[in-house]
Amino acid sequence: MSHPIEINHNKEPIRLFKSDFMEFFTHIHPAVVVLLWGPFAVYMLARSIPARDPAVSAVYIPLGFLAGLFLWTLAEYTLHRFVFHYRPRSPRQEKIIFLFHGVHHAQPQCKTRLVMPPVVSLPLGAVFYALFTLLLGTLLGRPEWISPMLSGFAVGYLAYDLTHYATHHFPMRSRLARFLKRYHMQHHYKTPEQRFGVSSPVWDLVFGTFPRA
Repeated sequence: MSHPIEINHNKEPIRLFKSDFMEFFTHIHPAVVVLLWGPFAVYMLARSIPARDPAVSAVYIPLGFLAGLFLWTLAEYTLHRFVFHYRPRSPRQEKIIFLFHGVHHAQPQCKTRLVMPPVVSLPLGAVFYALFTLLLGTLLGRPEWISPMLSGFAVGYLAYDLTHYATHHFPMRSRLARFLKRYHMQHHYKTPEQRFGVSSPVWDLVFGTFPRA
């Protein structure tokens, strides 16, 4: 977003489409994310076990899972900074960015627009599935790593979406949870062009978007 968005504190969600059918798909309960991607993560991890080559150590399964978790944190940062906060160069682009993420900054406490709707997450999931398959299966010749890494990637996504919801609507009791809540609220109300990490500030530190003050 190229300029600050005026925050709307009304309880009534900002309407994005004239069509009730289209508008319906812009709202989602966080439980839907868990029901959709939780089983996928479990399935991918379970599928990696019988597919294992007996001649190959099974250590790649937990390592692949952890690698997927780690890669999600980078994807989270990259998507948030360069896609959701893309600086539009035309009115059409500005409308698209507002639909994707600007509406959340305009109305940050809207409960039904805090997690990614399936109309966005499913195509993105298909893109990442294809990338993992191309890189690991075709280019590197390690197809056995695909399933555990996708499982970890999906769990990372779940952690991100649920953490995001929690920072807006749940009391945070642990030191880490309170830090993440404060960190994300500062992104909304103080530094919208910094603090892009939601589940972790690591990549903000790496890429210089962690404020010094």
